[in-house]
Amino acid sequence: MVKKCYGLRTTDDGLIIMKIHRITVPTPFYVGPVNVYLIEEDPLTLIDAGPRTDEAIEALRSGLARLGYRLADIKRVVISHAHADHYGLARLIVEESGAAAYIHAWDAPAVSPSTDYTAHRRILSEAGVPPQVIARMEAGYEKFLGFAGPLDKVEVLEDGDEILFERESLTVVHTPGHTPGSMCLVRTSNRLVFASDTVLKNITPNPMLSPDPIDERRRFQSLGEYLVSLARIRSLAPTVLKGGHGGDVTDFDEHFHRLYRFTESRQSKLLSLIPRSGVTGWDAALRLFPDAGGYHRFLAVSETVAHLDYAVAESRLSVERRDGQDVYHIL
Repeated sequence: MVKKCYGLRTTDDGLIIMKIHRITVPTPFYVGPVNVYLIEEDPLTLIDAGPRTDEAIEALRSGLARLGYRLADIKRVVISHAHADHYGLARLIVEESGAAAYIHAWDAPAVSPSTDYTAHRRILSEAGVPPQVIARMEAGYEKFLGFAGPLDKVEVLEDGDEILFERESLTVVHTPGHTPGSMCLVRTSNRLVFASDTVLKNITPNPMLSPDPIDERRRFQSLGEYLVSLARIRSLAPTVLKGGHGGDVTDFDEHFHRLYRFTESRQSKLLSLIPRSGVTGWDAALRLFPDAGGYHRFLAVSETVAHLDYAVAESRLSVERRDGQDVYHIL
């Protein structure tokens, strides 16, 4: 499905400066369809690509055709973050069109052909996840990689970089949290934000468990970083935020406060479940999300550990390393 989301006429002669079209692409994941945005400017640019499935390929080709384009016409693919539902088809687009693929430097390793789970195994083990469960999680991640073609070459982006068009530009705003390299793209002239999974209308993004991109011996402080990212977006006074799933967010201030209230509510619930003897991330996840199974068990551990680490940073909990595992205690 294609939906024209935004078009501005800002020049005296009536030329359209930037046309933005949303192409809704199906995914096999619980989150549902993903939004791919076509920037109908020179050079012709896609923001995200969808997963590597036959259904997604057909939807993307059909969506482009309705707008008068083919995959071969695409000149750039800007990847918001390194999850398969967002970058999975980027390799196919690059192969068919010769387009350049762009991604934030912190997420670039996750889309490369090489996969090394050593650091991920360690942080899962430190969270108290049993070895057999870690093995199942790794197998599940390999399955997810089947929905994304690895990229042999990417152009890396950093905070503040500008993505230039013939008459316009989008500014990169690094918004770590959902992944270390998650980024938003901002059209500064009217404060429109391509927010991808950093801001979703009807879903609270999951802060993913990841090694720190600067020092992989440490765990990335995903929730704390995410809240800082939300505050930074708020400081931009955005008018419209176009998410990676679902509809637009048009009142970010209300959305911002709702997310903070949700975070505090989740913190309170988690703290109430911690016994006096302390708890690992794995045990806390079983208490907080007792019904989670399959891939959702990894998401449950990710969110729980993120909240535990945030509680430590806020002086609500202490943490000690015991037999190679982090154990959290109520202060």
